[in-house]
Amino acid sequence: MNYREFIADPARDCAIVAHRGFWRDAPENSLLAIERVIDAGYEVVEIDIRRSADGGLFLLHDETLERMAGLDAAPENLSSQQLSVLALRNRDGGAENAFTGEKLPSLAEVFELTRGRIFLHLDVKDRDVIPDVIACAKAMEVQRQVDFWASLKTEKDLAWIRETIIPHDVLFMAKTRLNVPSAAAQIALLSELSPSVCEIYFDRLEELAALDGALRENGMALWVNTLDSVACAGFTDTAALMDPDAVWGRLINAGISVIQTDEAAALQSYLAARRA
Repeated sequence: MNYREFIADPARDCAIVAHRGFWRDAPENSLLAIERVIDAGYEVVEIDIRRSADGGLFLLHDETLERMAGLDAAPENLSSQQLSVLALRNRDGGAENAFTGEKLPSLAEVFELTRGRIFLHLDVKDRDVIPDVIACAKAMEVQRQVDFWASLKTEKDLAWIRETIIPHDVLFMAKTRLNVPSAAAQIALLSELSPSVCEIYFDRLEELAALDGALRENGMALWVNTLDSVACAGFTDTAALMDPDAVWGRLINAGISVIQTDEAAALQSYLAARRA
């Protein structure tokens, strides 16, 4: 089963997306953090991607290497060789976390590690880098196990997505905001593109009703982040740990079928209890 088929499967349970790998047990965005997600049997892992000065692709969330590698420099200003030897701090980095034996991984190393083992949500930090990432995925023949996402706010965004992403055999996820004055225009663009999955932002669960109709009838899956830093309407991981029914349960009951979280194990246990 490829990623698009997995997302479209009406029989599947809510999918869990492990944010930056299991970063509480290993450096975030490291090979070890990703391997531990695979070993635990999860469906999807999220990783962040940036480009080096010579065009290499590496895993890093921040604009600089300071937090994770103790180096006050942008990865875009260093060569692939310079980046490949950098040791990573444990967990989510910072001076309080010691350096580990894990190195800053290249995207090619991640594709080799994950081939046929897990789906990848690729958070490419610079949209202009997406064509290079697609080329890498296709060259390594993993394009059917990755996704790409982008905001869909304007006709210009729609044209860019259709030209840059849609022609390739990859899963595309639109990012749509239901809690802004331009929500109706974004929904119209979403209807025109009709992607397999959409990441949504909202202030009230009732706003999801705006997506009813053709979009949902065509099987578009809804993705929500419960990460504390970007969650909507108080549906956070922290709140979910206190009352999972009030957070994860309400989201699932409202039609959400993909949740990105920093609390993958707790969500997995909750889903198992719902099935029991």
